[in-house]
Amino acid sequence: MFNLSLAPRNDLPVAPAPPASASAFRVSDRSWNLAGKAAFDGIAAVALLVLTAPLILLALALVKWTSRGPALYTQVRLGRGGKPFLIFKIRTMYHECESLTGATWSRPGDSRITPLGYWLRKTHIDELPQLWNVLRGEMSLVGPRPERPEFFPALEHAIPFYRSRLLVRPGVTGYAQVQLPPDSDFDSVRAKLAYDLEYVQTCSVWLDVRICWATFFKMIGMSFKTIRKLFVFPDSHAVERNYQRLQDGLHCKEEDVSVQSEPVPVLN
Repeated sequence: MFNLSLAPRNDLPVAPAPPASASAFRVSDRSWNLAGKAAFDGIAAVALLVLTAPLILLALALVKWTSRGPALYTQVRLGRGGKPFLIFKIRTMYHECESLTGATWSRPGDSRITPLGYWLRKTHIDELPQLWNVLRGEMSLVGPRPERPEFFPALEHAIPFYRSRLLVRPGVTGYAQVQLPPDSDFDSVRAKLAYDLEYVQTCSVWLDVRICWATFFKMIGMSFKTIRKLFVFPDSHAVERNYQRLQDGLHCKEEDVSVQSEPVPVLN
């Protein structure tokens, strides 16, 4: 059974945290900015959930009609500080498709995705149930995409500052999502991390509003380049340079600012 209450789950297993990593930045702690972001999340999530409820119900019915298994499913993801939570999504893959392969990234032409699932992913309709996670306080409308705990240890070990994306709540959409294609390997994750860290350092209500509108235009087919120009987002080279500066600082200094490490969950 799905837990659809507004109370977050506290019974997911948690492993001891690894040593804290060094970071040259921290998320803005301006109280008015954080309060404004929380208010924007709540109001926008309610409005969007009401407006898209017929579309969500139609998508659930089509999934149930066209393939075996539940139409709505949950999956453990990592929230702010590494706290695990259950994310809600409309199923786009064949039921129990990871029972033989285990957790793996989705790649272009992935045979696990149903015909309907391709369309749901392209339009991002499969993500709409995550508005419920926003109302539960587990996610934000905008932020880094929530990572699966199966992938996190390897990514944190291989990519500098990967844990720093946990400084803010994960988002239904994000800076990286409106500028880059979905993750498929370590290189794509690293490229998106540069945008995630850019967001962590510059997050604001105004930036969230722009990213939400950019998401809408992406859903209707606008190119990443056009979105970047329309909403005056920094180009990938500038974002990559900022990320490289962080890495250079990490290599040149013993420590700039310590990032508080939180427990990292594991699955039984």
